[in-house]
Amino acid sequence: MTGILVVDKPAGITSHDVVDKVRRIFRTRRVGHTGTLDPDATGVLVLCLGRATRLADYLSSSSKHYRAEFVFGIRTDTMDASGTTISDQDASGVSRASIESLLDSFRGKIVQVPPMVSARHHEGRRLYELAREGVTVPREGREVLISELELTDFYPGEHPRAVLEVTCSTGTYIRVLSDDLGNAAGIGAHMSALRRTWVGSEEKTAFTLQEARTIAELEALAESETVLSALLPIADGLRAVPHLQLRSESLVRLRHGQSVAASEVTSRVECVPVEASRAAVLDDGGEVCALVRWEAGMLRPLKVIAPL
Repeated sequence: MTGILVVDKPAGITSHDVVDKVRRIFRTRRVGHTGTLDPDATGVLVLCLGRATRLADYLSSSSKHYRAEFVFGIRTDTMDASGTTISDQDASGVSRASIESLLDSFRGKIVQVPPMVSARHHEGRRLYELAREGVTVPREGREVLISELELTDFYPGEHPRAVLEVTCSTGTYIRVLSDDLGNAAGIGAHMSALRRTWVGSEEKTAFTLQEARTIAELEALAESETVLSALLPIADGLRAVPHLQLRSESLVRLRHGQSVAASEVTSRVECVPVEASRAAVLDDGGEVCALVRWEAGMLRPLKVIAPL
């Protein structure tokens, strides 16, 4: 019961609800997520099962790509459609050109202030817990990277709607982007829809909607006792790094958490080496044993995955 599971999360439930459902479907407690989605958001949610949970932190640092819809002229207390309206203005003067002229200032490294409805901690409590009690606390801005921000569709009207494609670093809040963009337009805005379309170092090695399974599909596979077919091998979770094989005695040392010389590599397969400073070490059966870092001619273990 080990592998990577890509789920197409539906709207209306939390990412933790999805984890609980997957635990029941696969009859295992060892399920971890690699980055949550808000309850109203949909799309790619990457889960790790069994020994693959050792990779959860690594996969959590991946970039994310979203298709988001922003509505201008209406601000809410949660910055999305689930919140209470706090201002409503006629935004018919907002045009596609005026929005596009603002986008460049949001590309690259920017600073975002986490929303009160986020899962960030403040003095041992989640911000959203404080928000439910009507408490607002100061939050420090955090630097994030928006590597792609494109306006793909625009629907004019009293409350214009803009559809944007966003590729960003982990920790980016798209709802905050909508609020900041609305403020820059001088009219306010909120995020009305959000769908995550891929997760990974870059699109060509990412986990995508095309390989994602719905909860209904997983339940149907469980009924036919073929649900394990939905799991991707751990090696797929490391598709953006080279795959290595070592001499058997070096593999034993690596499995004990010891560094080994790079000269011990007997085979190397480039799987689009986006992160060439890291590599996955496989045994003779093709199972991932460890994630390692190349450093001064040595392979230093970051995560030992396979059992001894």
